[in-house]
Amino acid sequence: MSYKLDYEEIGLRVGLEIHQQLDTRTKLFCSCPTKLSEDPFKNSIVIERRLRVGRSELGEIDPAALFEYRRGKLFRYLAPKESTCLVELDEEPPHDVNREALVIALAIAMALNSVIVDEIYFMRKIVVDGSNTSGFQRTAIIALGGFVESSAGPVRIQTIALEEDSARKISEEDGVVTYSLDRLGIPLIEISTAPDIKTPEQAEEVAYKIGVLMRLTGKVKRGIGTIRQDLNISIKNGAKIEIKGVQKLELISKVVELEAYRQYRLLQLRDELLRRGLSDEEISMRNIRDLTDLLAKHRQRLARFIRESIEKNGRAFALPLRGFRGLLGFEVGPNRRFGTELADYARAWGGVGGLIHSDELPRYGIDGDLLDEIYSYLSLDRDKDAFILIIDKEDRVLRAYEAVISRLRYAFRGVPEETRAANDDGTTRYMRPQPGSARMYPETDILPLRVTKDLINEALKYVPEPLEHKLKRFIEEHGISKDLAEALIRSRYLPLYEELVKDLRDKVSPQLIASTLINTLKYLSSEGLEVSVLDEDDLREVFEALSQNKFSKESLSDVLREKIKNPERSIDEIISILSIKSISLEELDLVIDKMINEYSEEIIKRGDKAFSFLMGKVMSEVRGRIDGKIVADRVREKLRDFISKRSS
Repeated sequence: MSYKLDYEEIGLRVGLEIHQQLDTRTKLFCSCPTKLSEDPFKNSIVIERRLRVGRSELGEIDPAALFEYRRGKLFRYLAPKESTCLVELDEEPPHDVNREALVIALAIAMALNSVIVDEIYFMRKIVVDGSNTSGFQRTAIIALGGFVESSAGPVRIQTIALEEDSARKISEEDGVVTYSLDRLGIPLIEISTAPDIKTPEQAEEVAYKIGVLMRLTGKVKRGIGTIRQDLNISIKNGAKIEIKGVQKLELISKVVELEAYRQYRLLQLRDELLRRGLSDEEISMRNIRDLTDLLAKHRQRLARFIRESIEKNGRAFALPLRGFRGLLGFEVGPNRRFGTELADYARAWGGVGGLIHSDELPRYGIDGDLLDEIYSYLSLDRDKDAFILIIDKEDRVLRAYEAVISRLRYAFRGVPEETRAANDDGTTRYMRPQPGSARMYPETDILPLRVTKDLINEALKYVPEPLEHKLKRFIEEHGISKDLAEALIRSRYLPLYEELVKDLRDKVSPQLIASTLINTLKYLSSEGLEVSVLDEDDLREVFEALSQNKFSKESLSDVLREKIKNPERSIDEIISILSIKSISLEELDLVIDKMINEYSEEIIKRGDKAFSFLMGKVMSEVRGRIDGKIVADRVREKLRDFISKRSS
């Protein structure tokens, strides 16, 4: 099912916030290395803390920080000795700013045509989710303005900041969140665009172009978790929604598409609520009814999670919703209903497992007869009304209902501003309230830093080559066609292509690398294969195996096809499955000699046309196991020797 809309008509606006780790030797405010620990539990100091929220200099409390504080989490920090020090533990002030990180960030800002600030001031950004031991993140604006070109026109850059990355979340269980501090303090550049993006496809294109530009400096980290994209999305009469943690580039357009659809549908839900003449004033905590005893009488027929919750002294509270029949099941996206939105709030604020609503019943062992009993107990009309049921410890249930009722009431107004987290399928879920203006305040432990000419000159070394220069170089130096070079410039594989050419050019031609990344992968996709399962490491592994003569270029598409179908298999395993293990020149010569002896009469008979005949016979045995050009050269040489001996 398509969830695409007329984006011009609904007034879609999208802004990006791209966070990329810089590939520096040390962290931003200390001399610890920027390498993650393979096992953060090994050789680590363990400390535990609770973070509290305080008022800003203006006496305000940030709503996002207050939300995290009220969750009451205990934070357990693993501090690997090889990658952390007292700075990460917030037991020592930050050291001088990492000059290497600053230079790289300035180079990226220059490449985006931004205006470098004269003096850099670090700020503290309140973060109380435990991802920073101090309760704040250090960040500084280094440049303003600039733009990136897209097929739909330029997209403005608003700010570019240099900041420290957060701690790495390891687990969360029973109110305890475990973080590793190995990632905390790794230098991070944040690039924020203006809301100039008007379609999902443009959002992905702009994110790609910024990512390529950073990658081409040669000074940013690679791999999952090293780049994170946040999106700010709104539609006309909707709200600006911040979506956190989109790690895969190809997911960006889907997230934008589905968020635009979600807001569009929430506006339709608002209109339906008003059309029915319903009122948010009728939705109140005082209407909640206790159904524990009623459900307990039928516990044997109920789903296990309901039965076990009641048996562990949980309480089942129901919220009657008059006139809401069908609205809790109102679709807002793929496998997402308005009831799903409410369940997200219940989980986030109350810590419950979720909720049950009448539009999804009968289910969970609540059959038609029991459903009739519940409707009767709540004095509701089954044809018109609805209810929500939450089962857990009483204090959790009541906290959950406070959030659910607040969200229900907001449905009469439209789309609430909130911070949401991206799911793997492109949908999103409620995460927390959006932060307010009280979130930022000056950093007192770091002196202002003046941007000197020396810093600018150092940064110029890392400013990447303009794309038009790159295009010319690909054509003239690499020998690839203009069409293929232009396709590479537009492709997400551009940085990988340059790296492969640099490392493997002596063994694998640039033309073959380019054609494979652009044409072969496109052809395999047209076969219905999910090419996106191949990451850059997979593709590099394939080309490295080719450069080592483990298989021939004629088998390249077969190897890729099998790798897509079985991404967990190594290249050596795939070569074995396909029976395309390469052969040596000595083995090739034996095959050619065998064919000449077996078909000597036919070769003599064909005369000048014998080459094609013999080549076909040899290739039938060695295809995919050795380069065809090598086979052709050896066949010509052997054929020439055979004819020469016959003549003498």
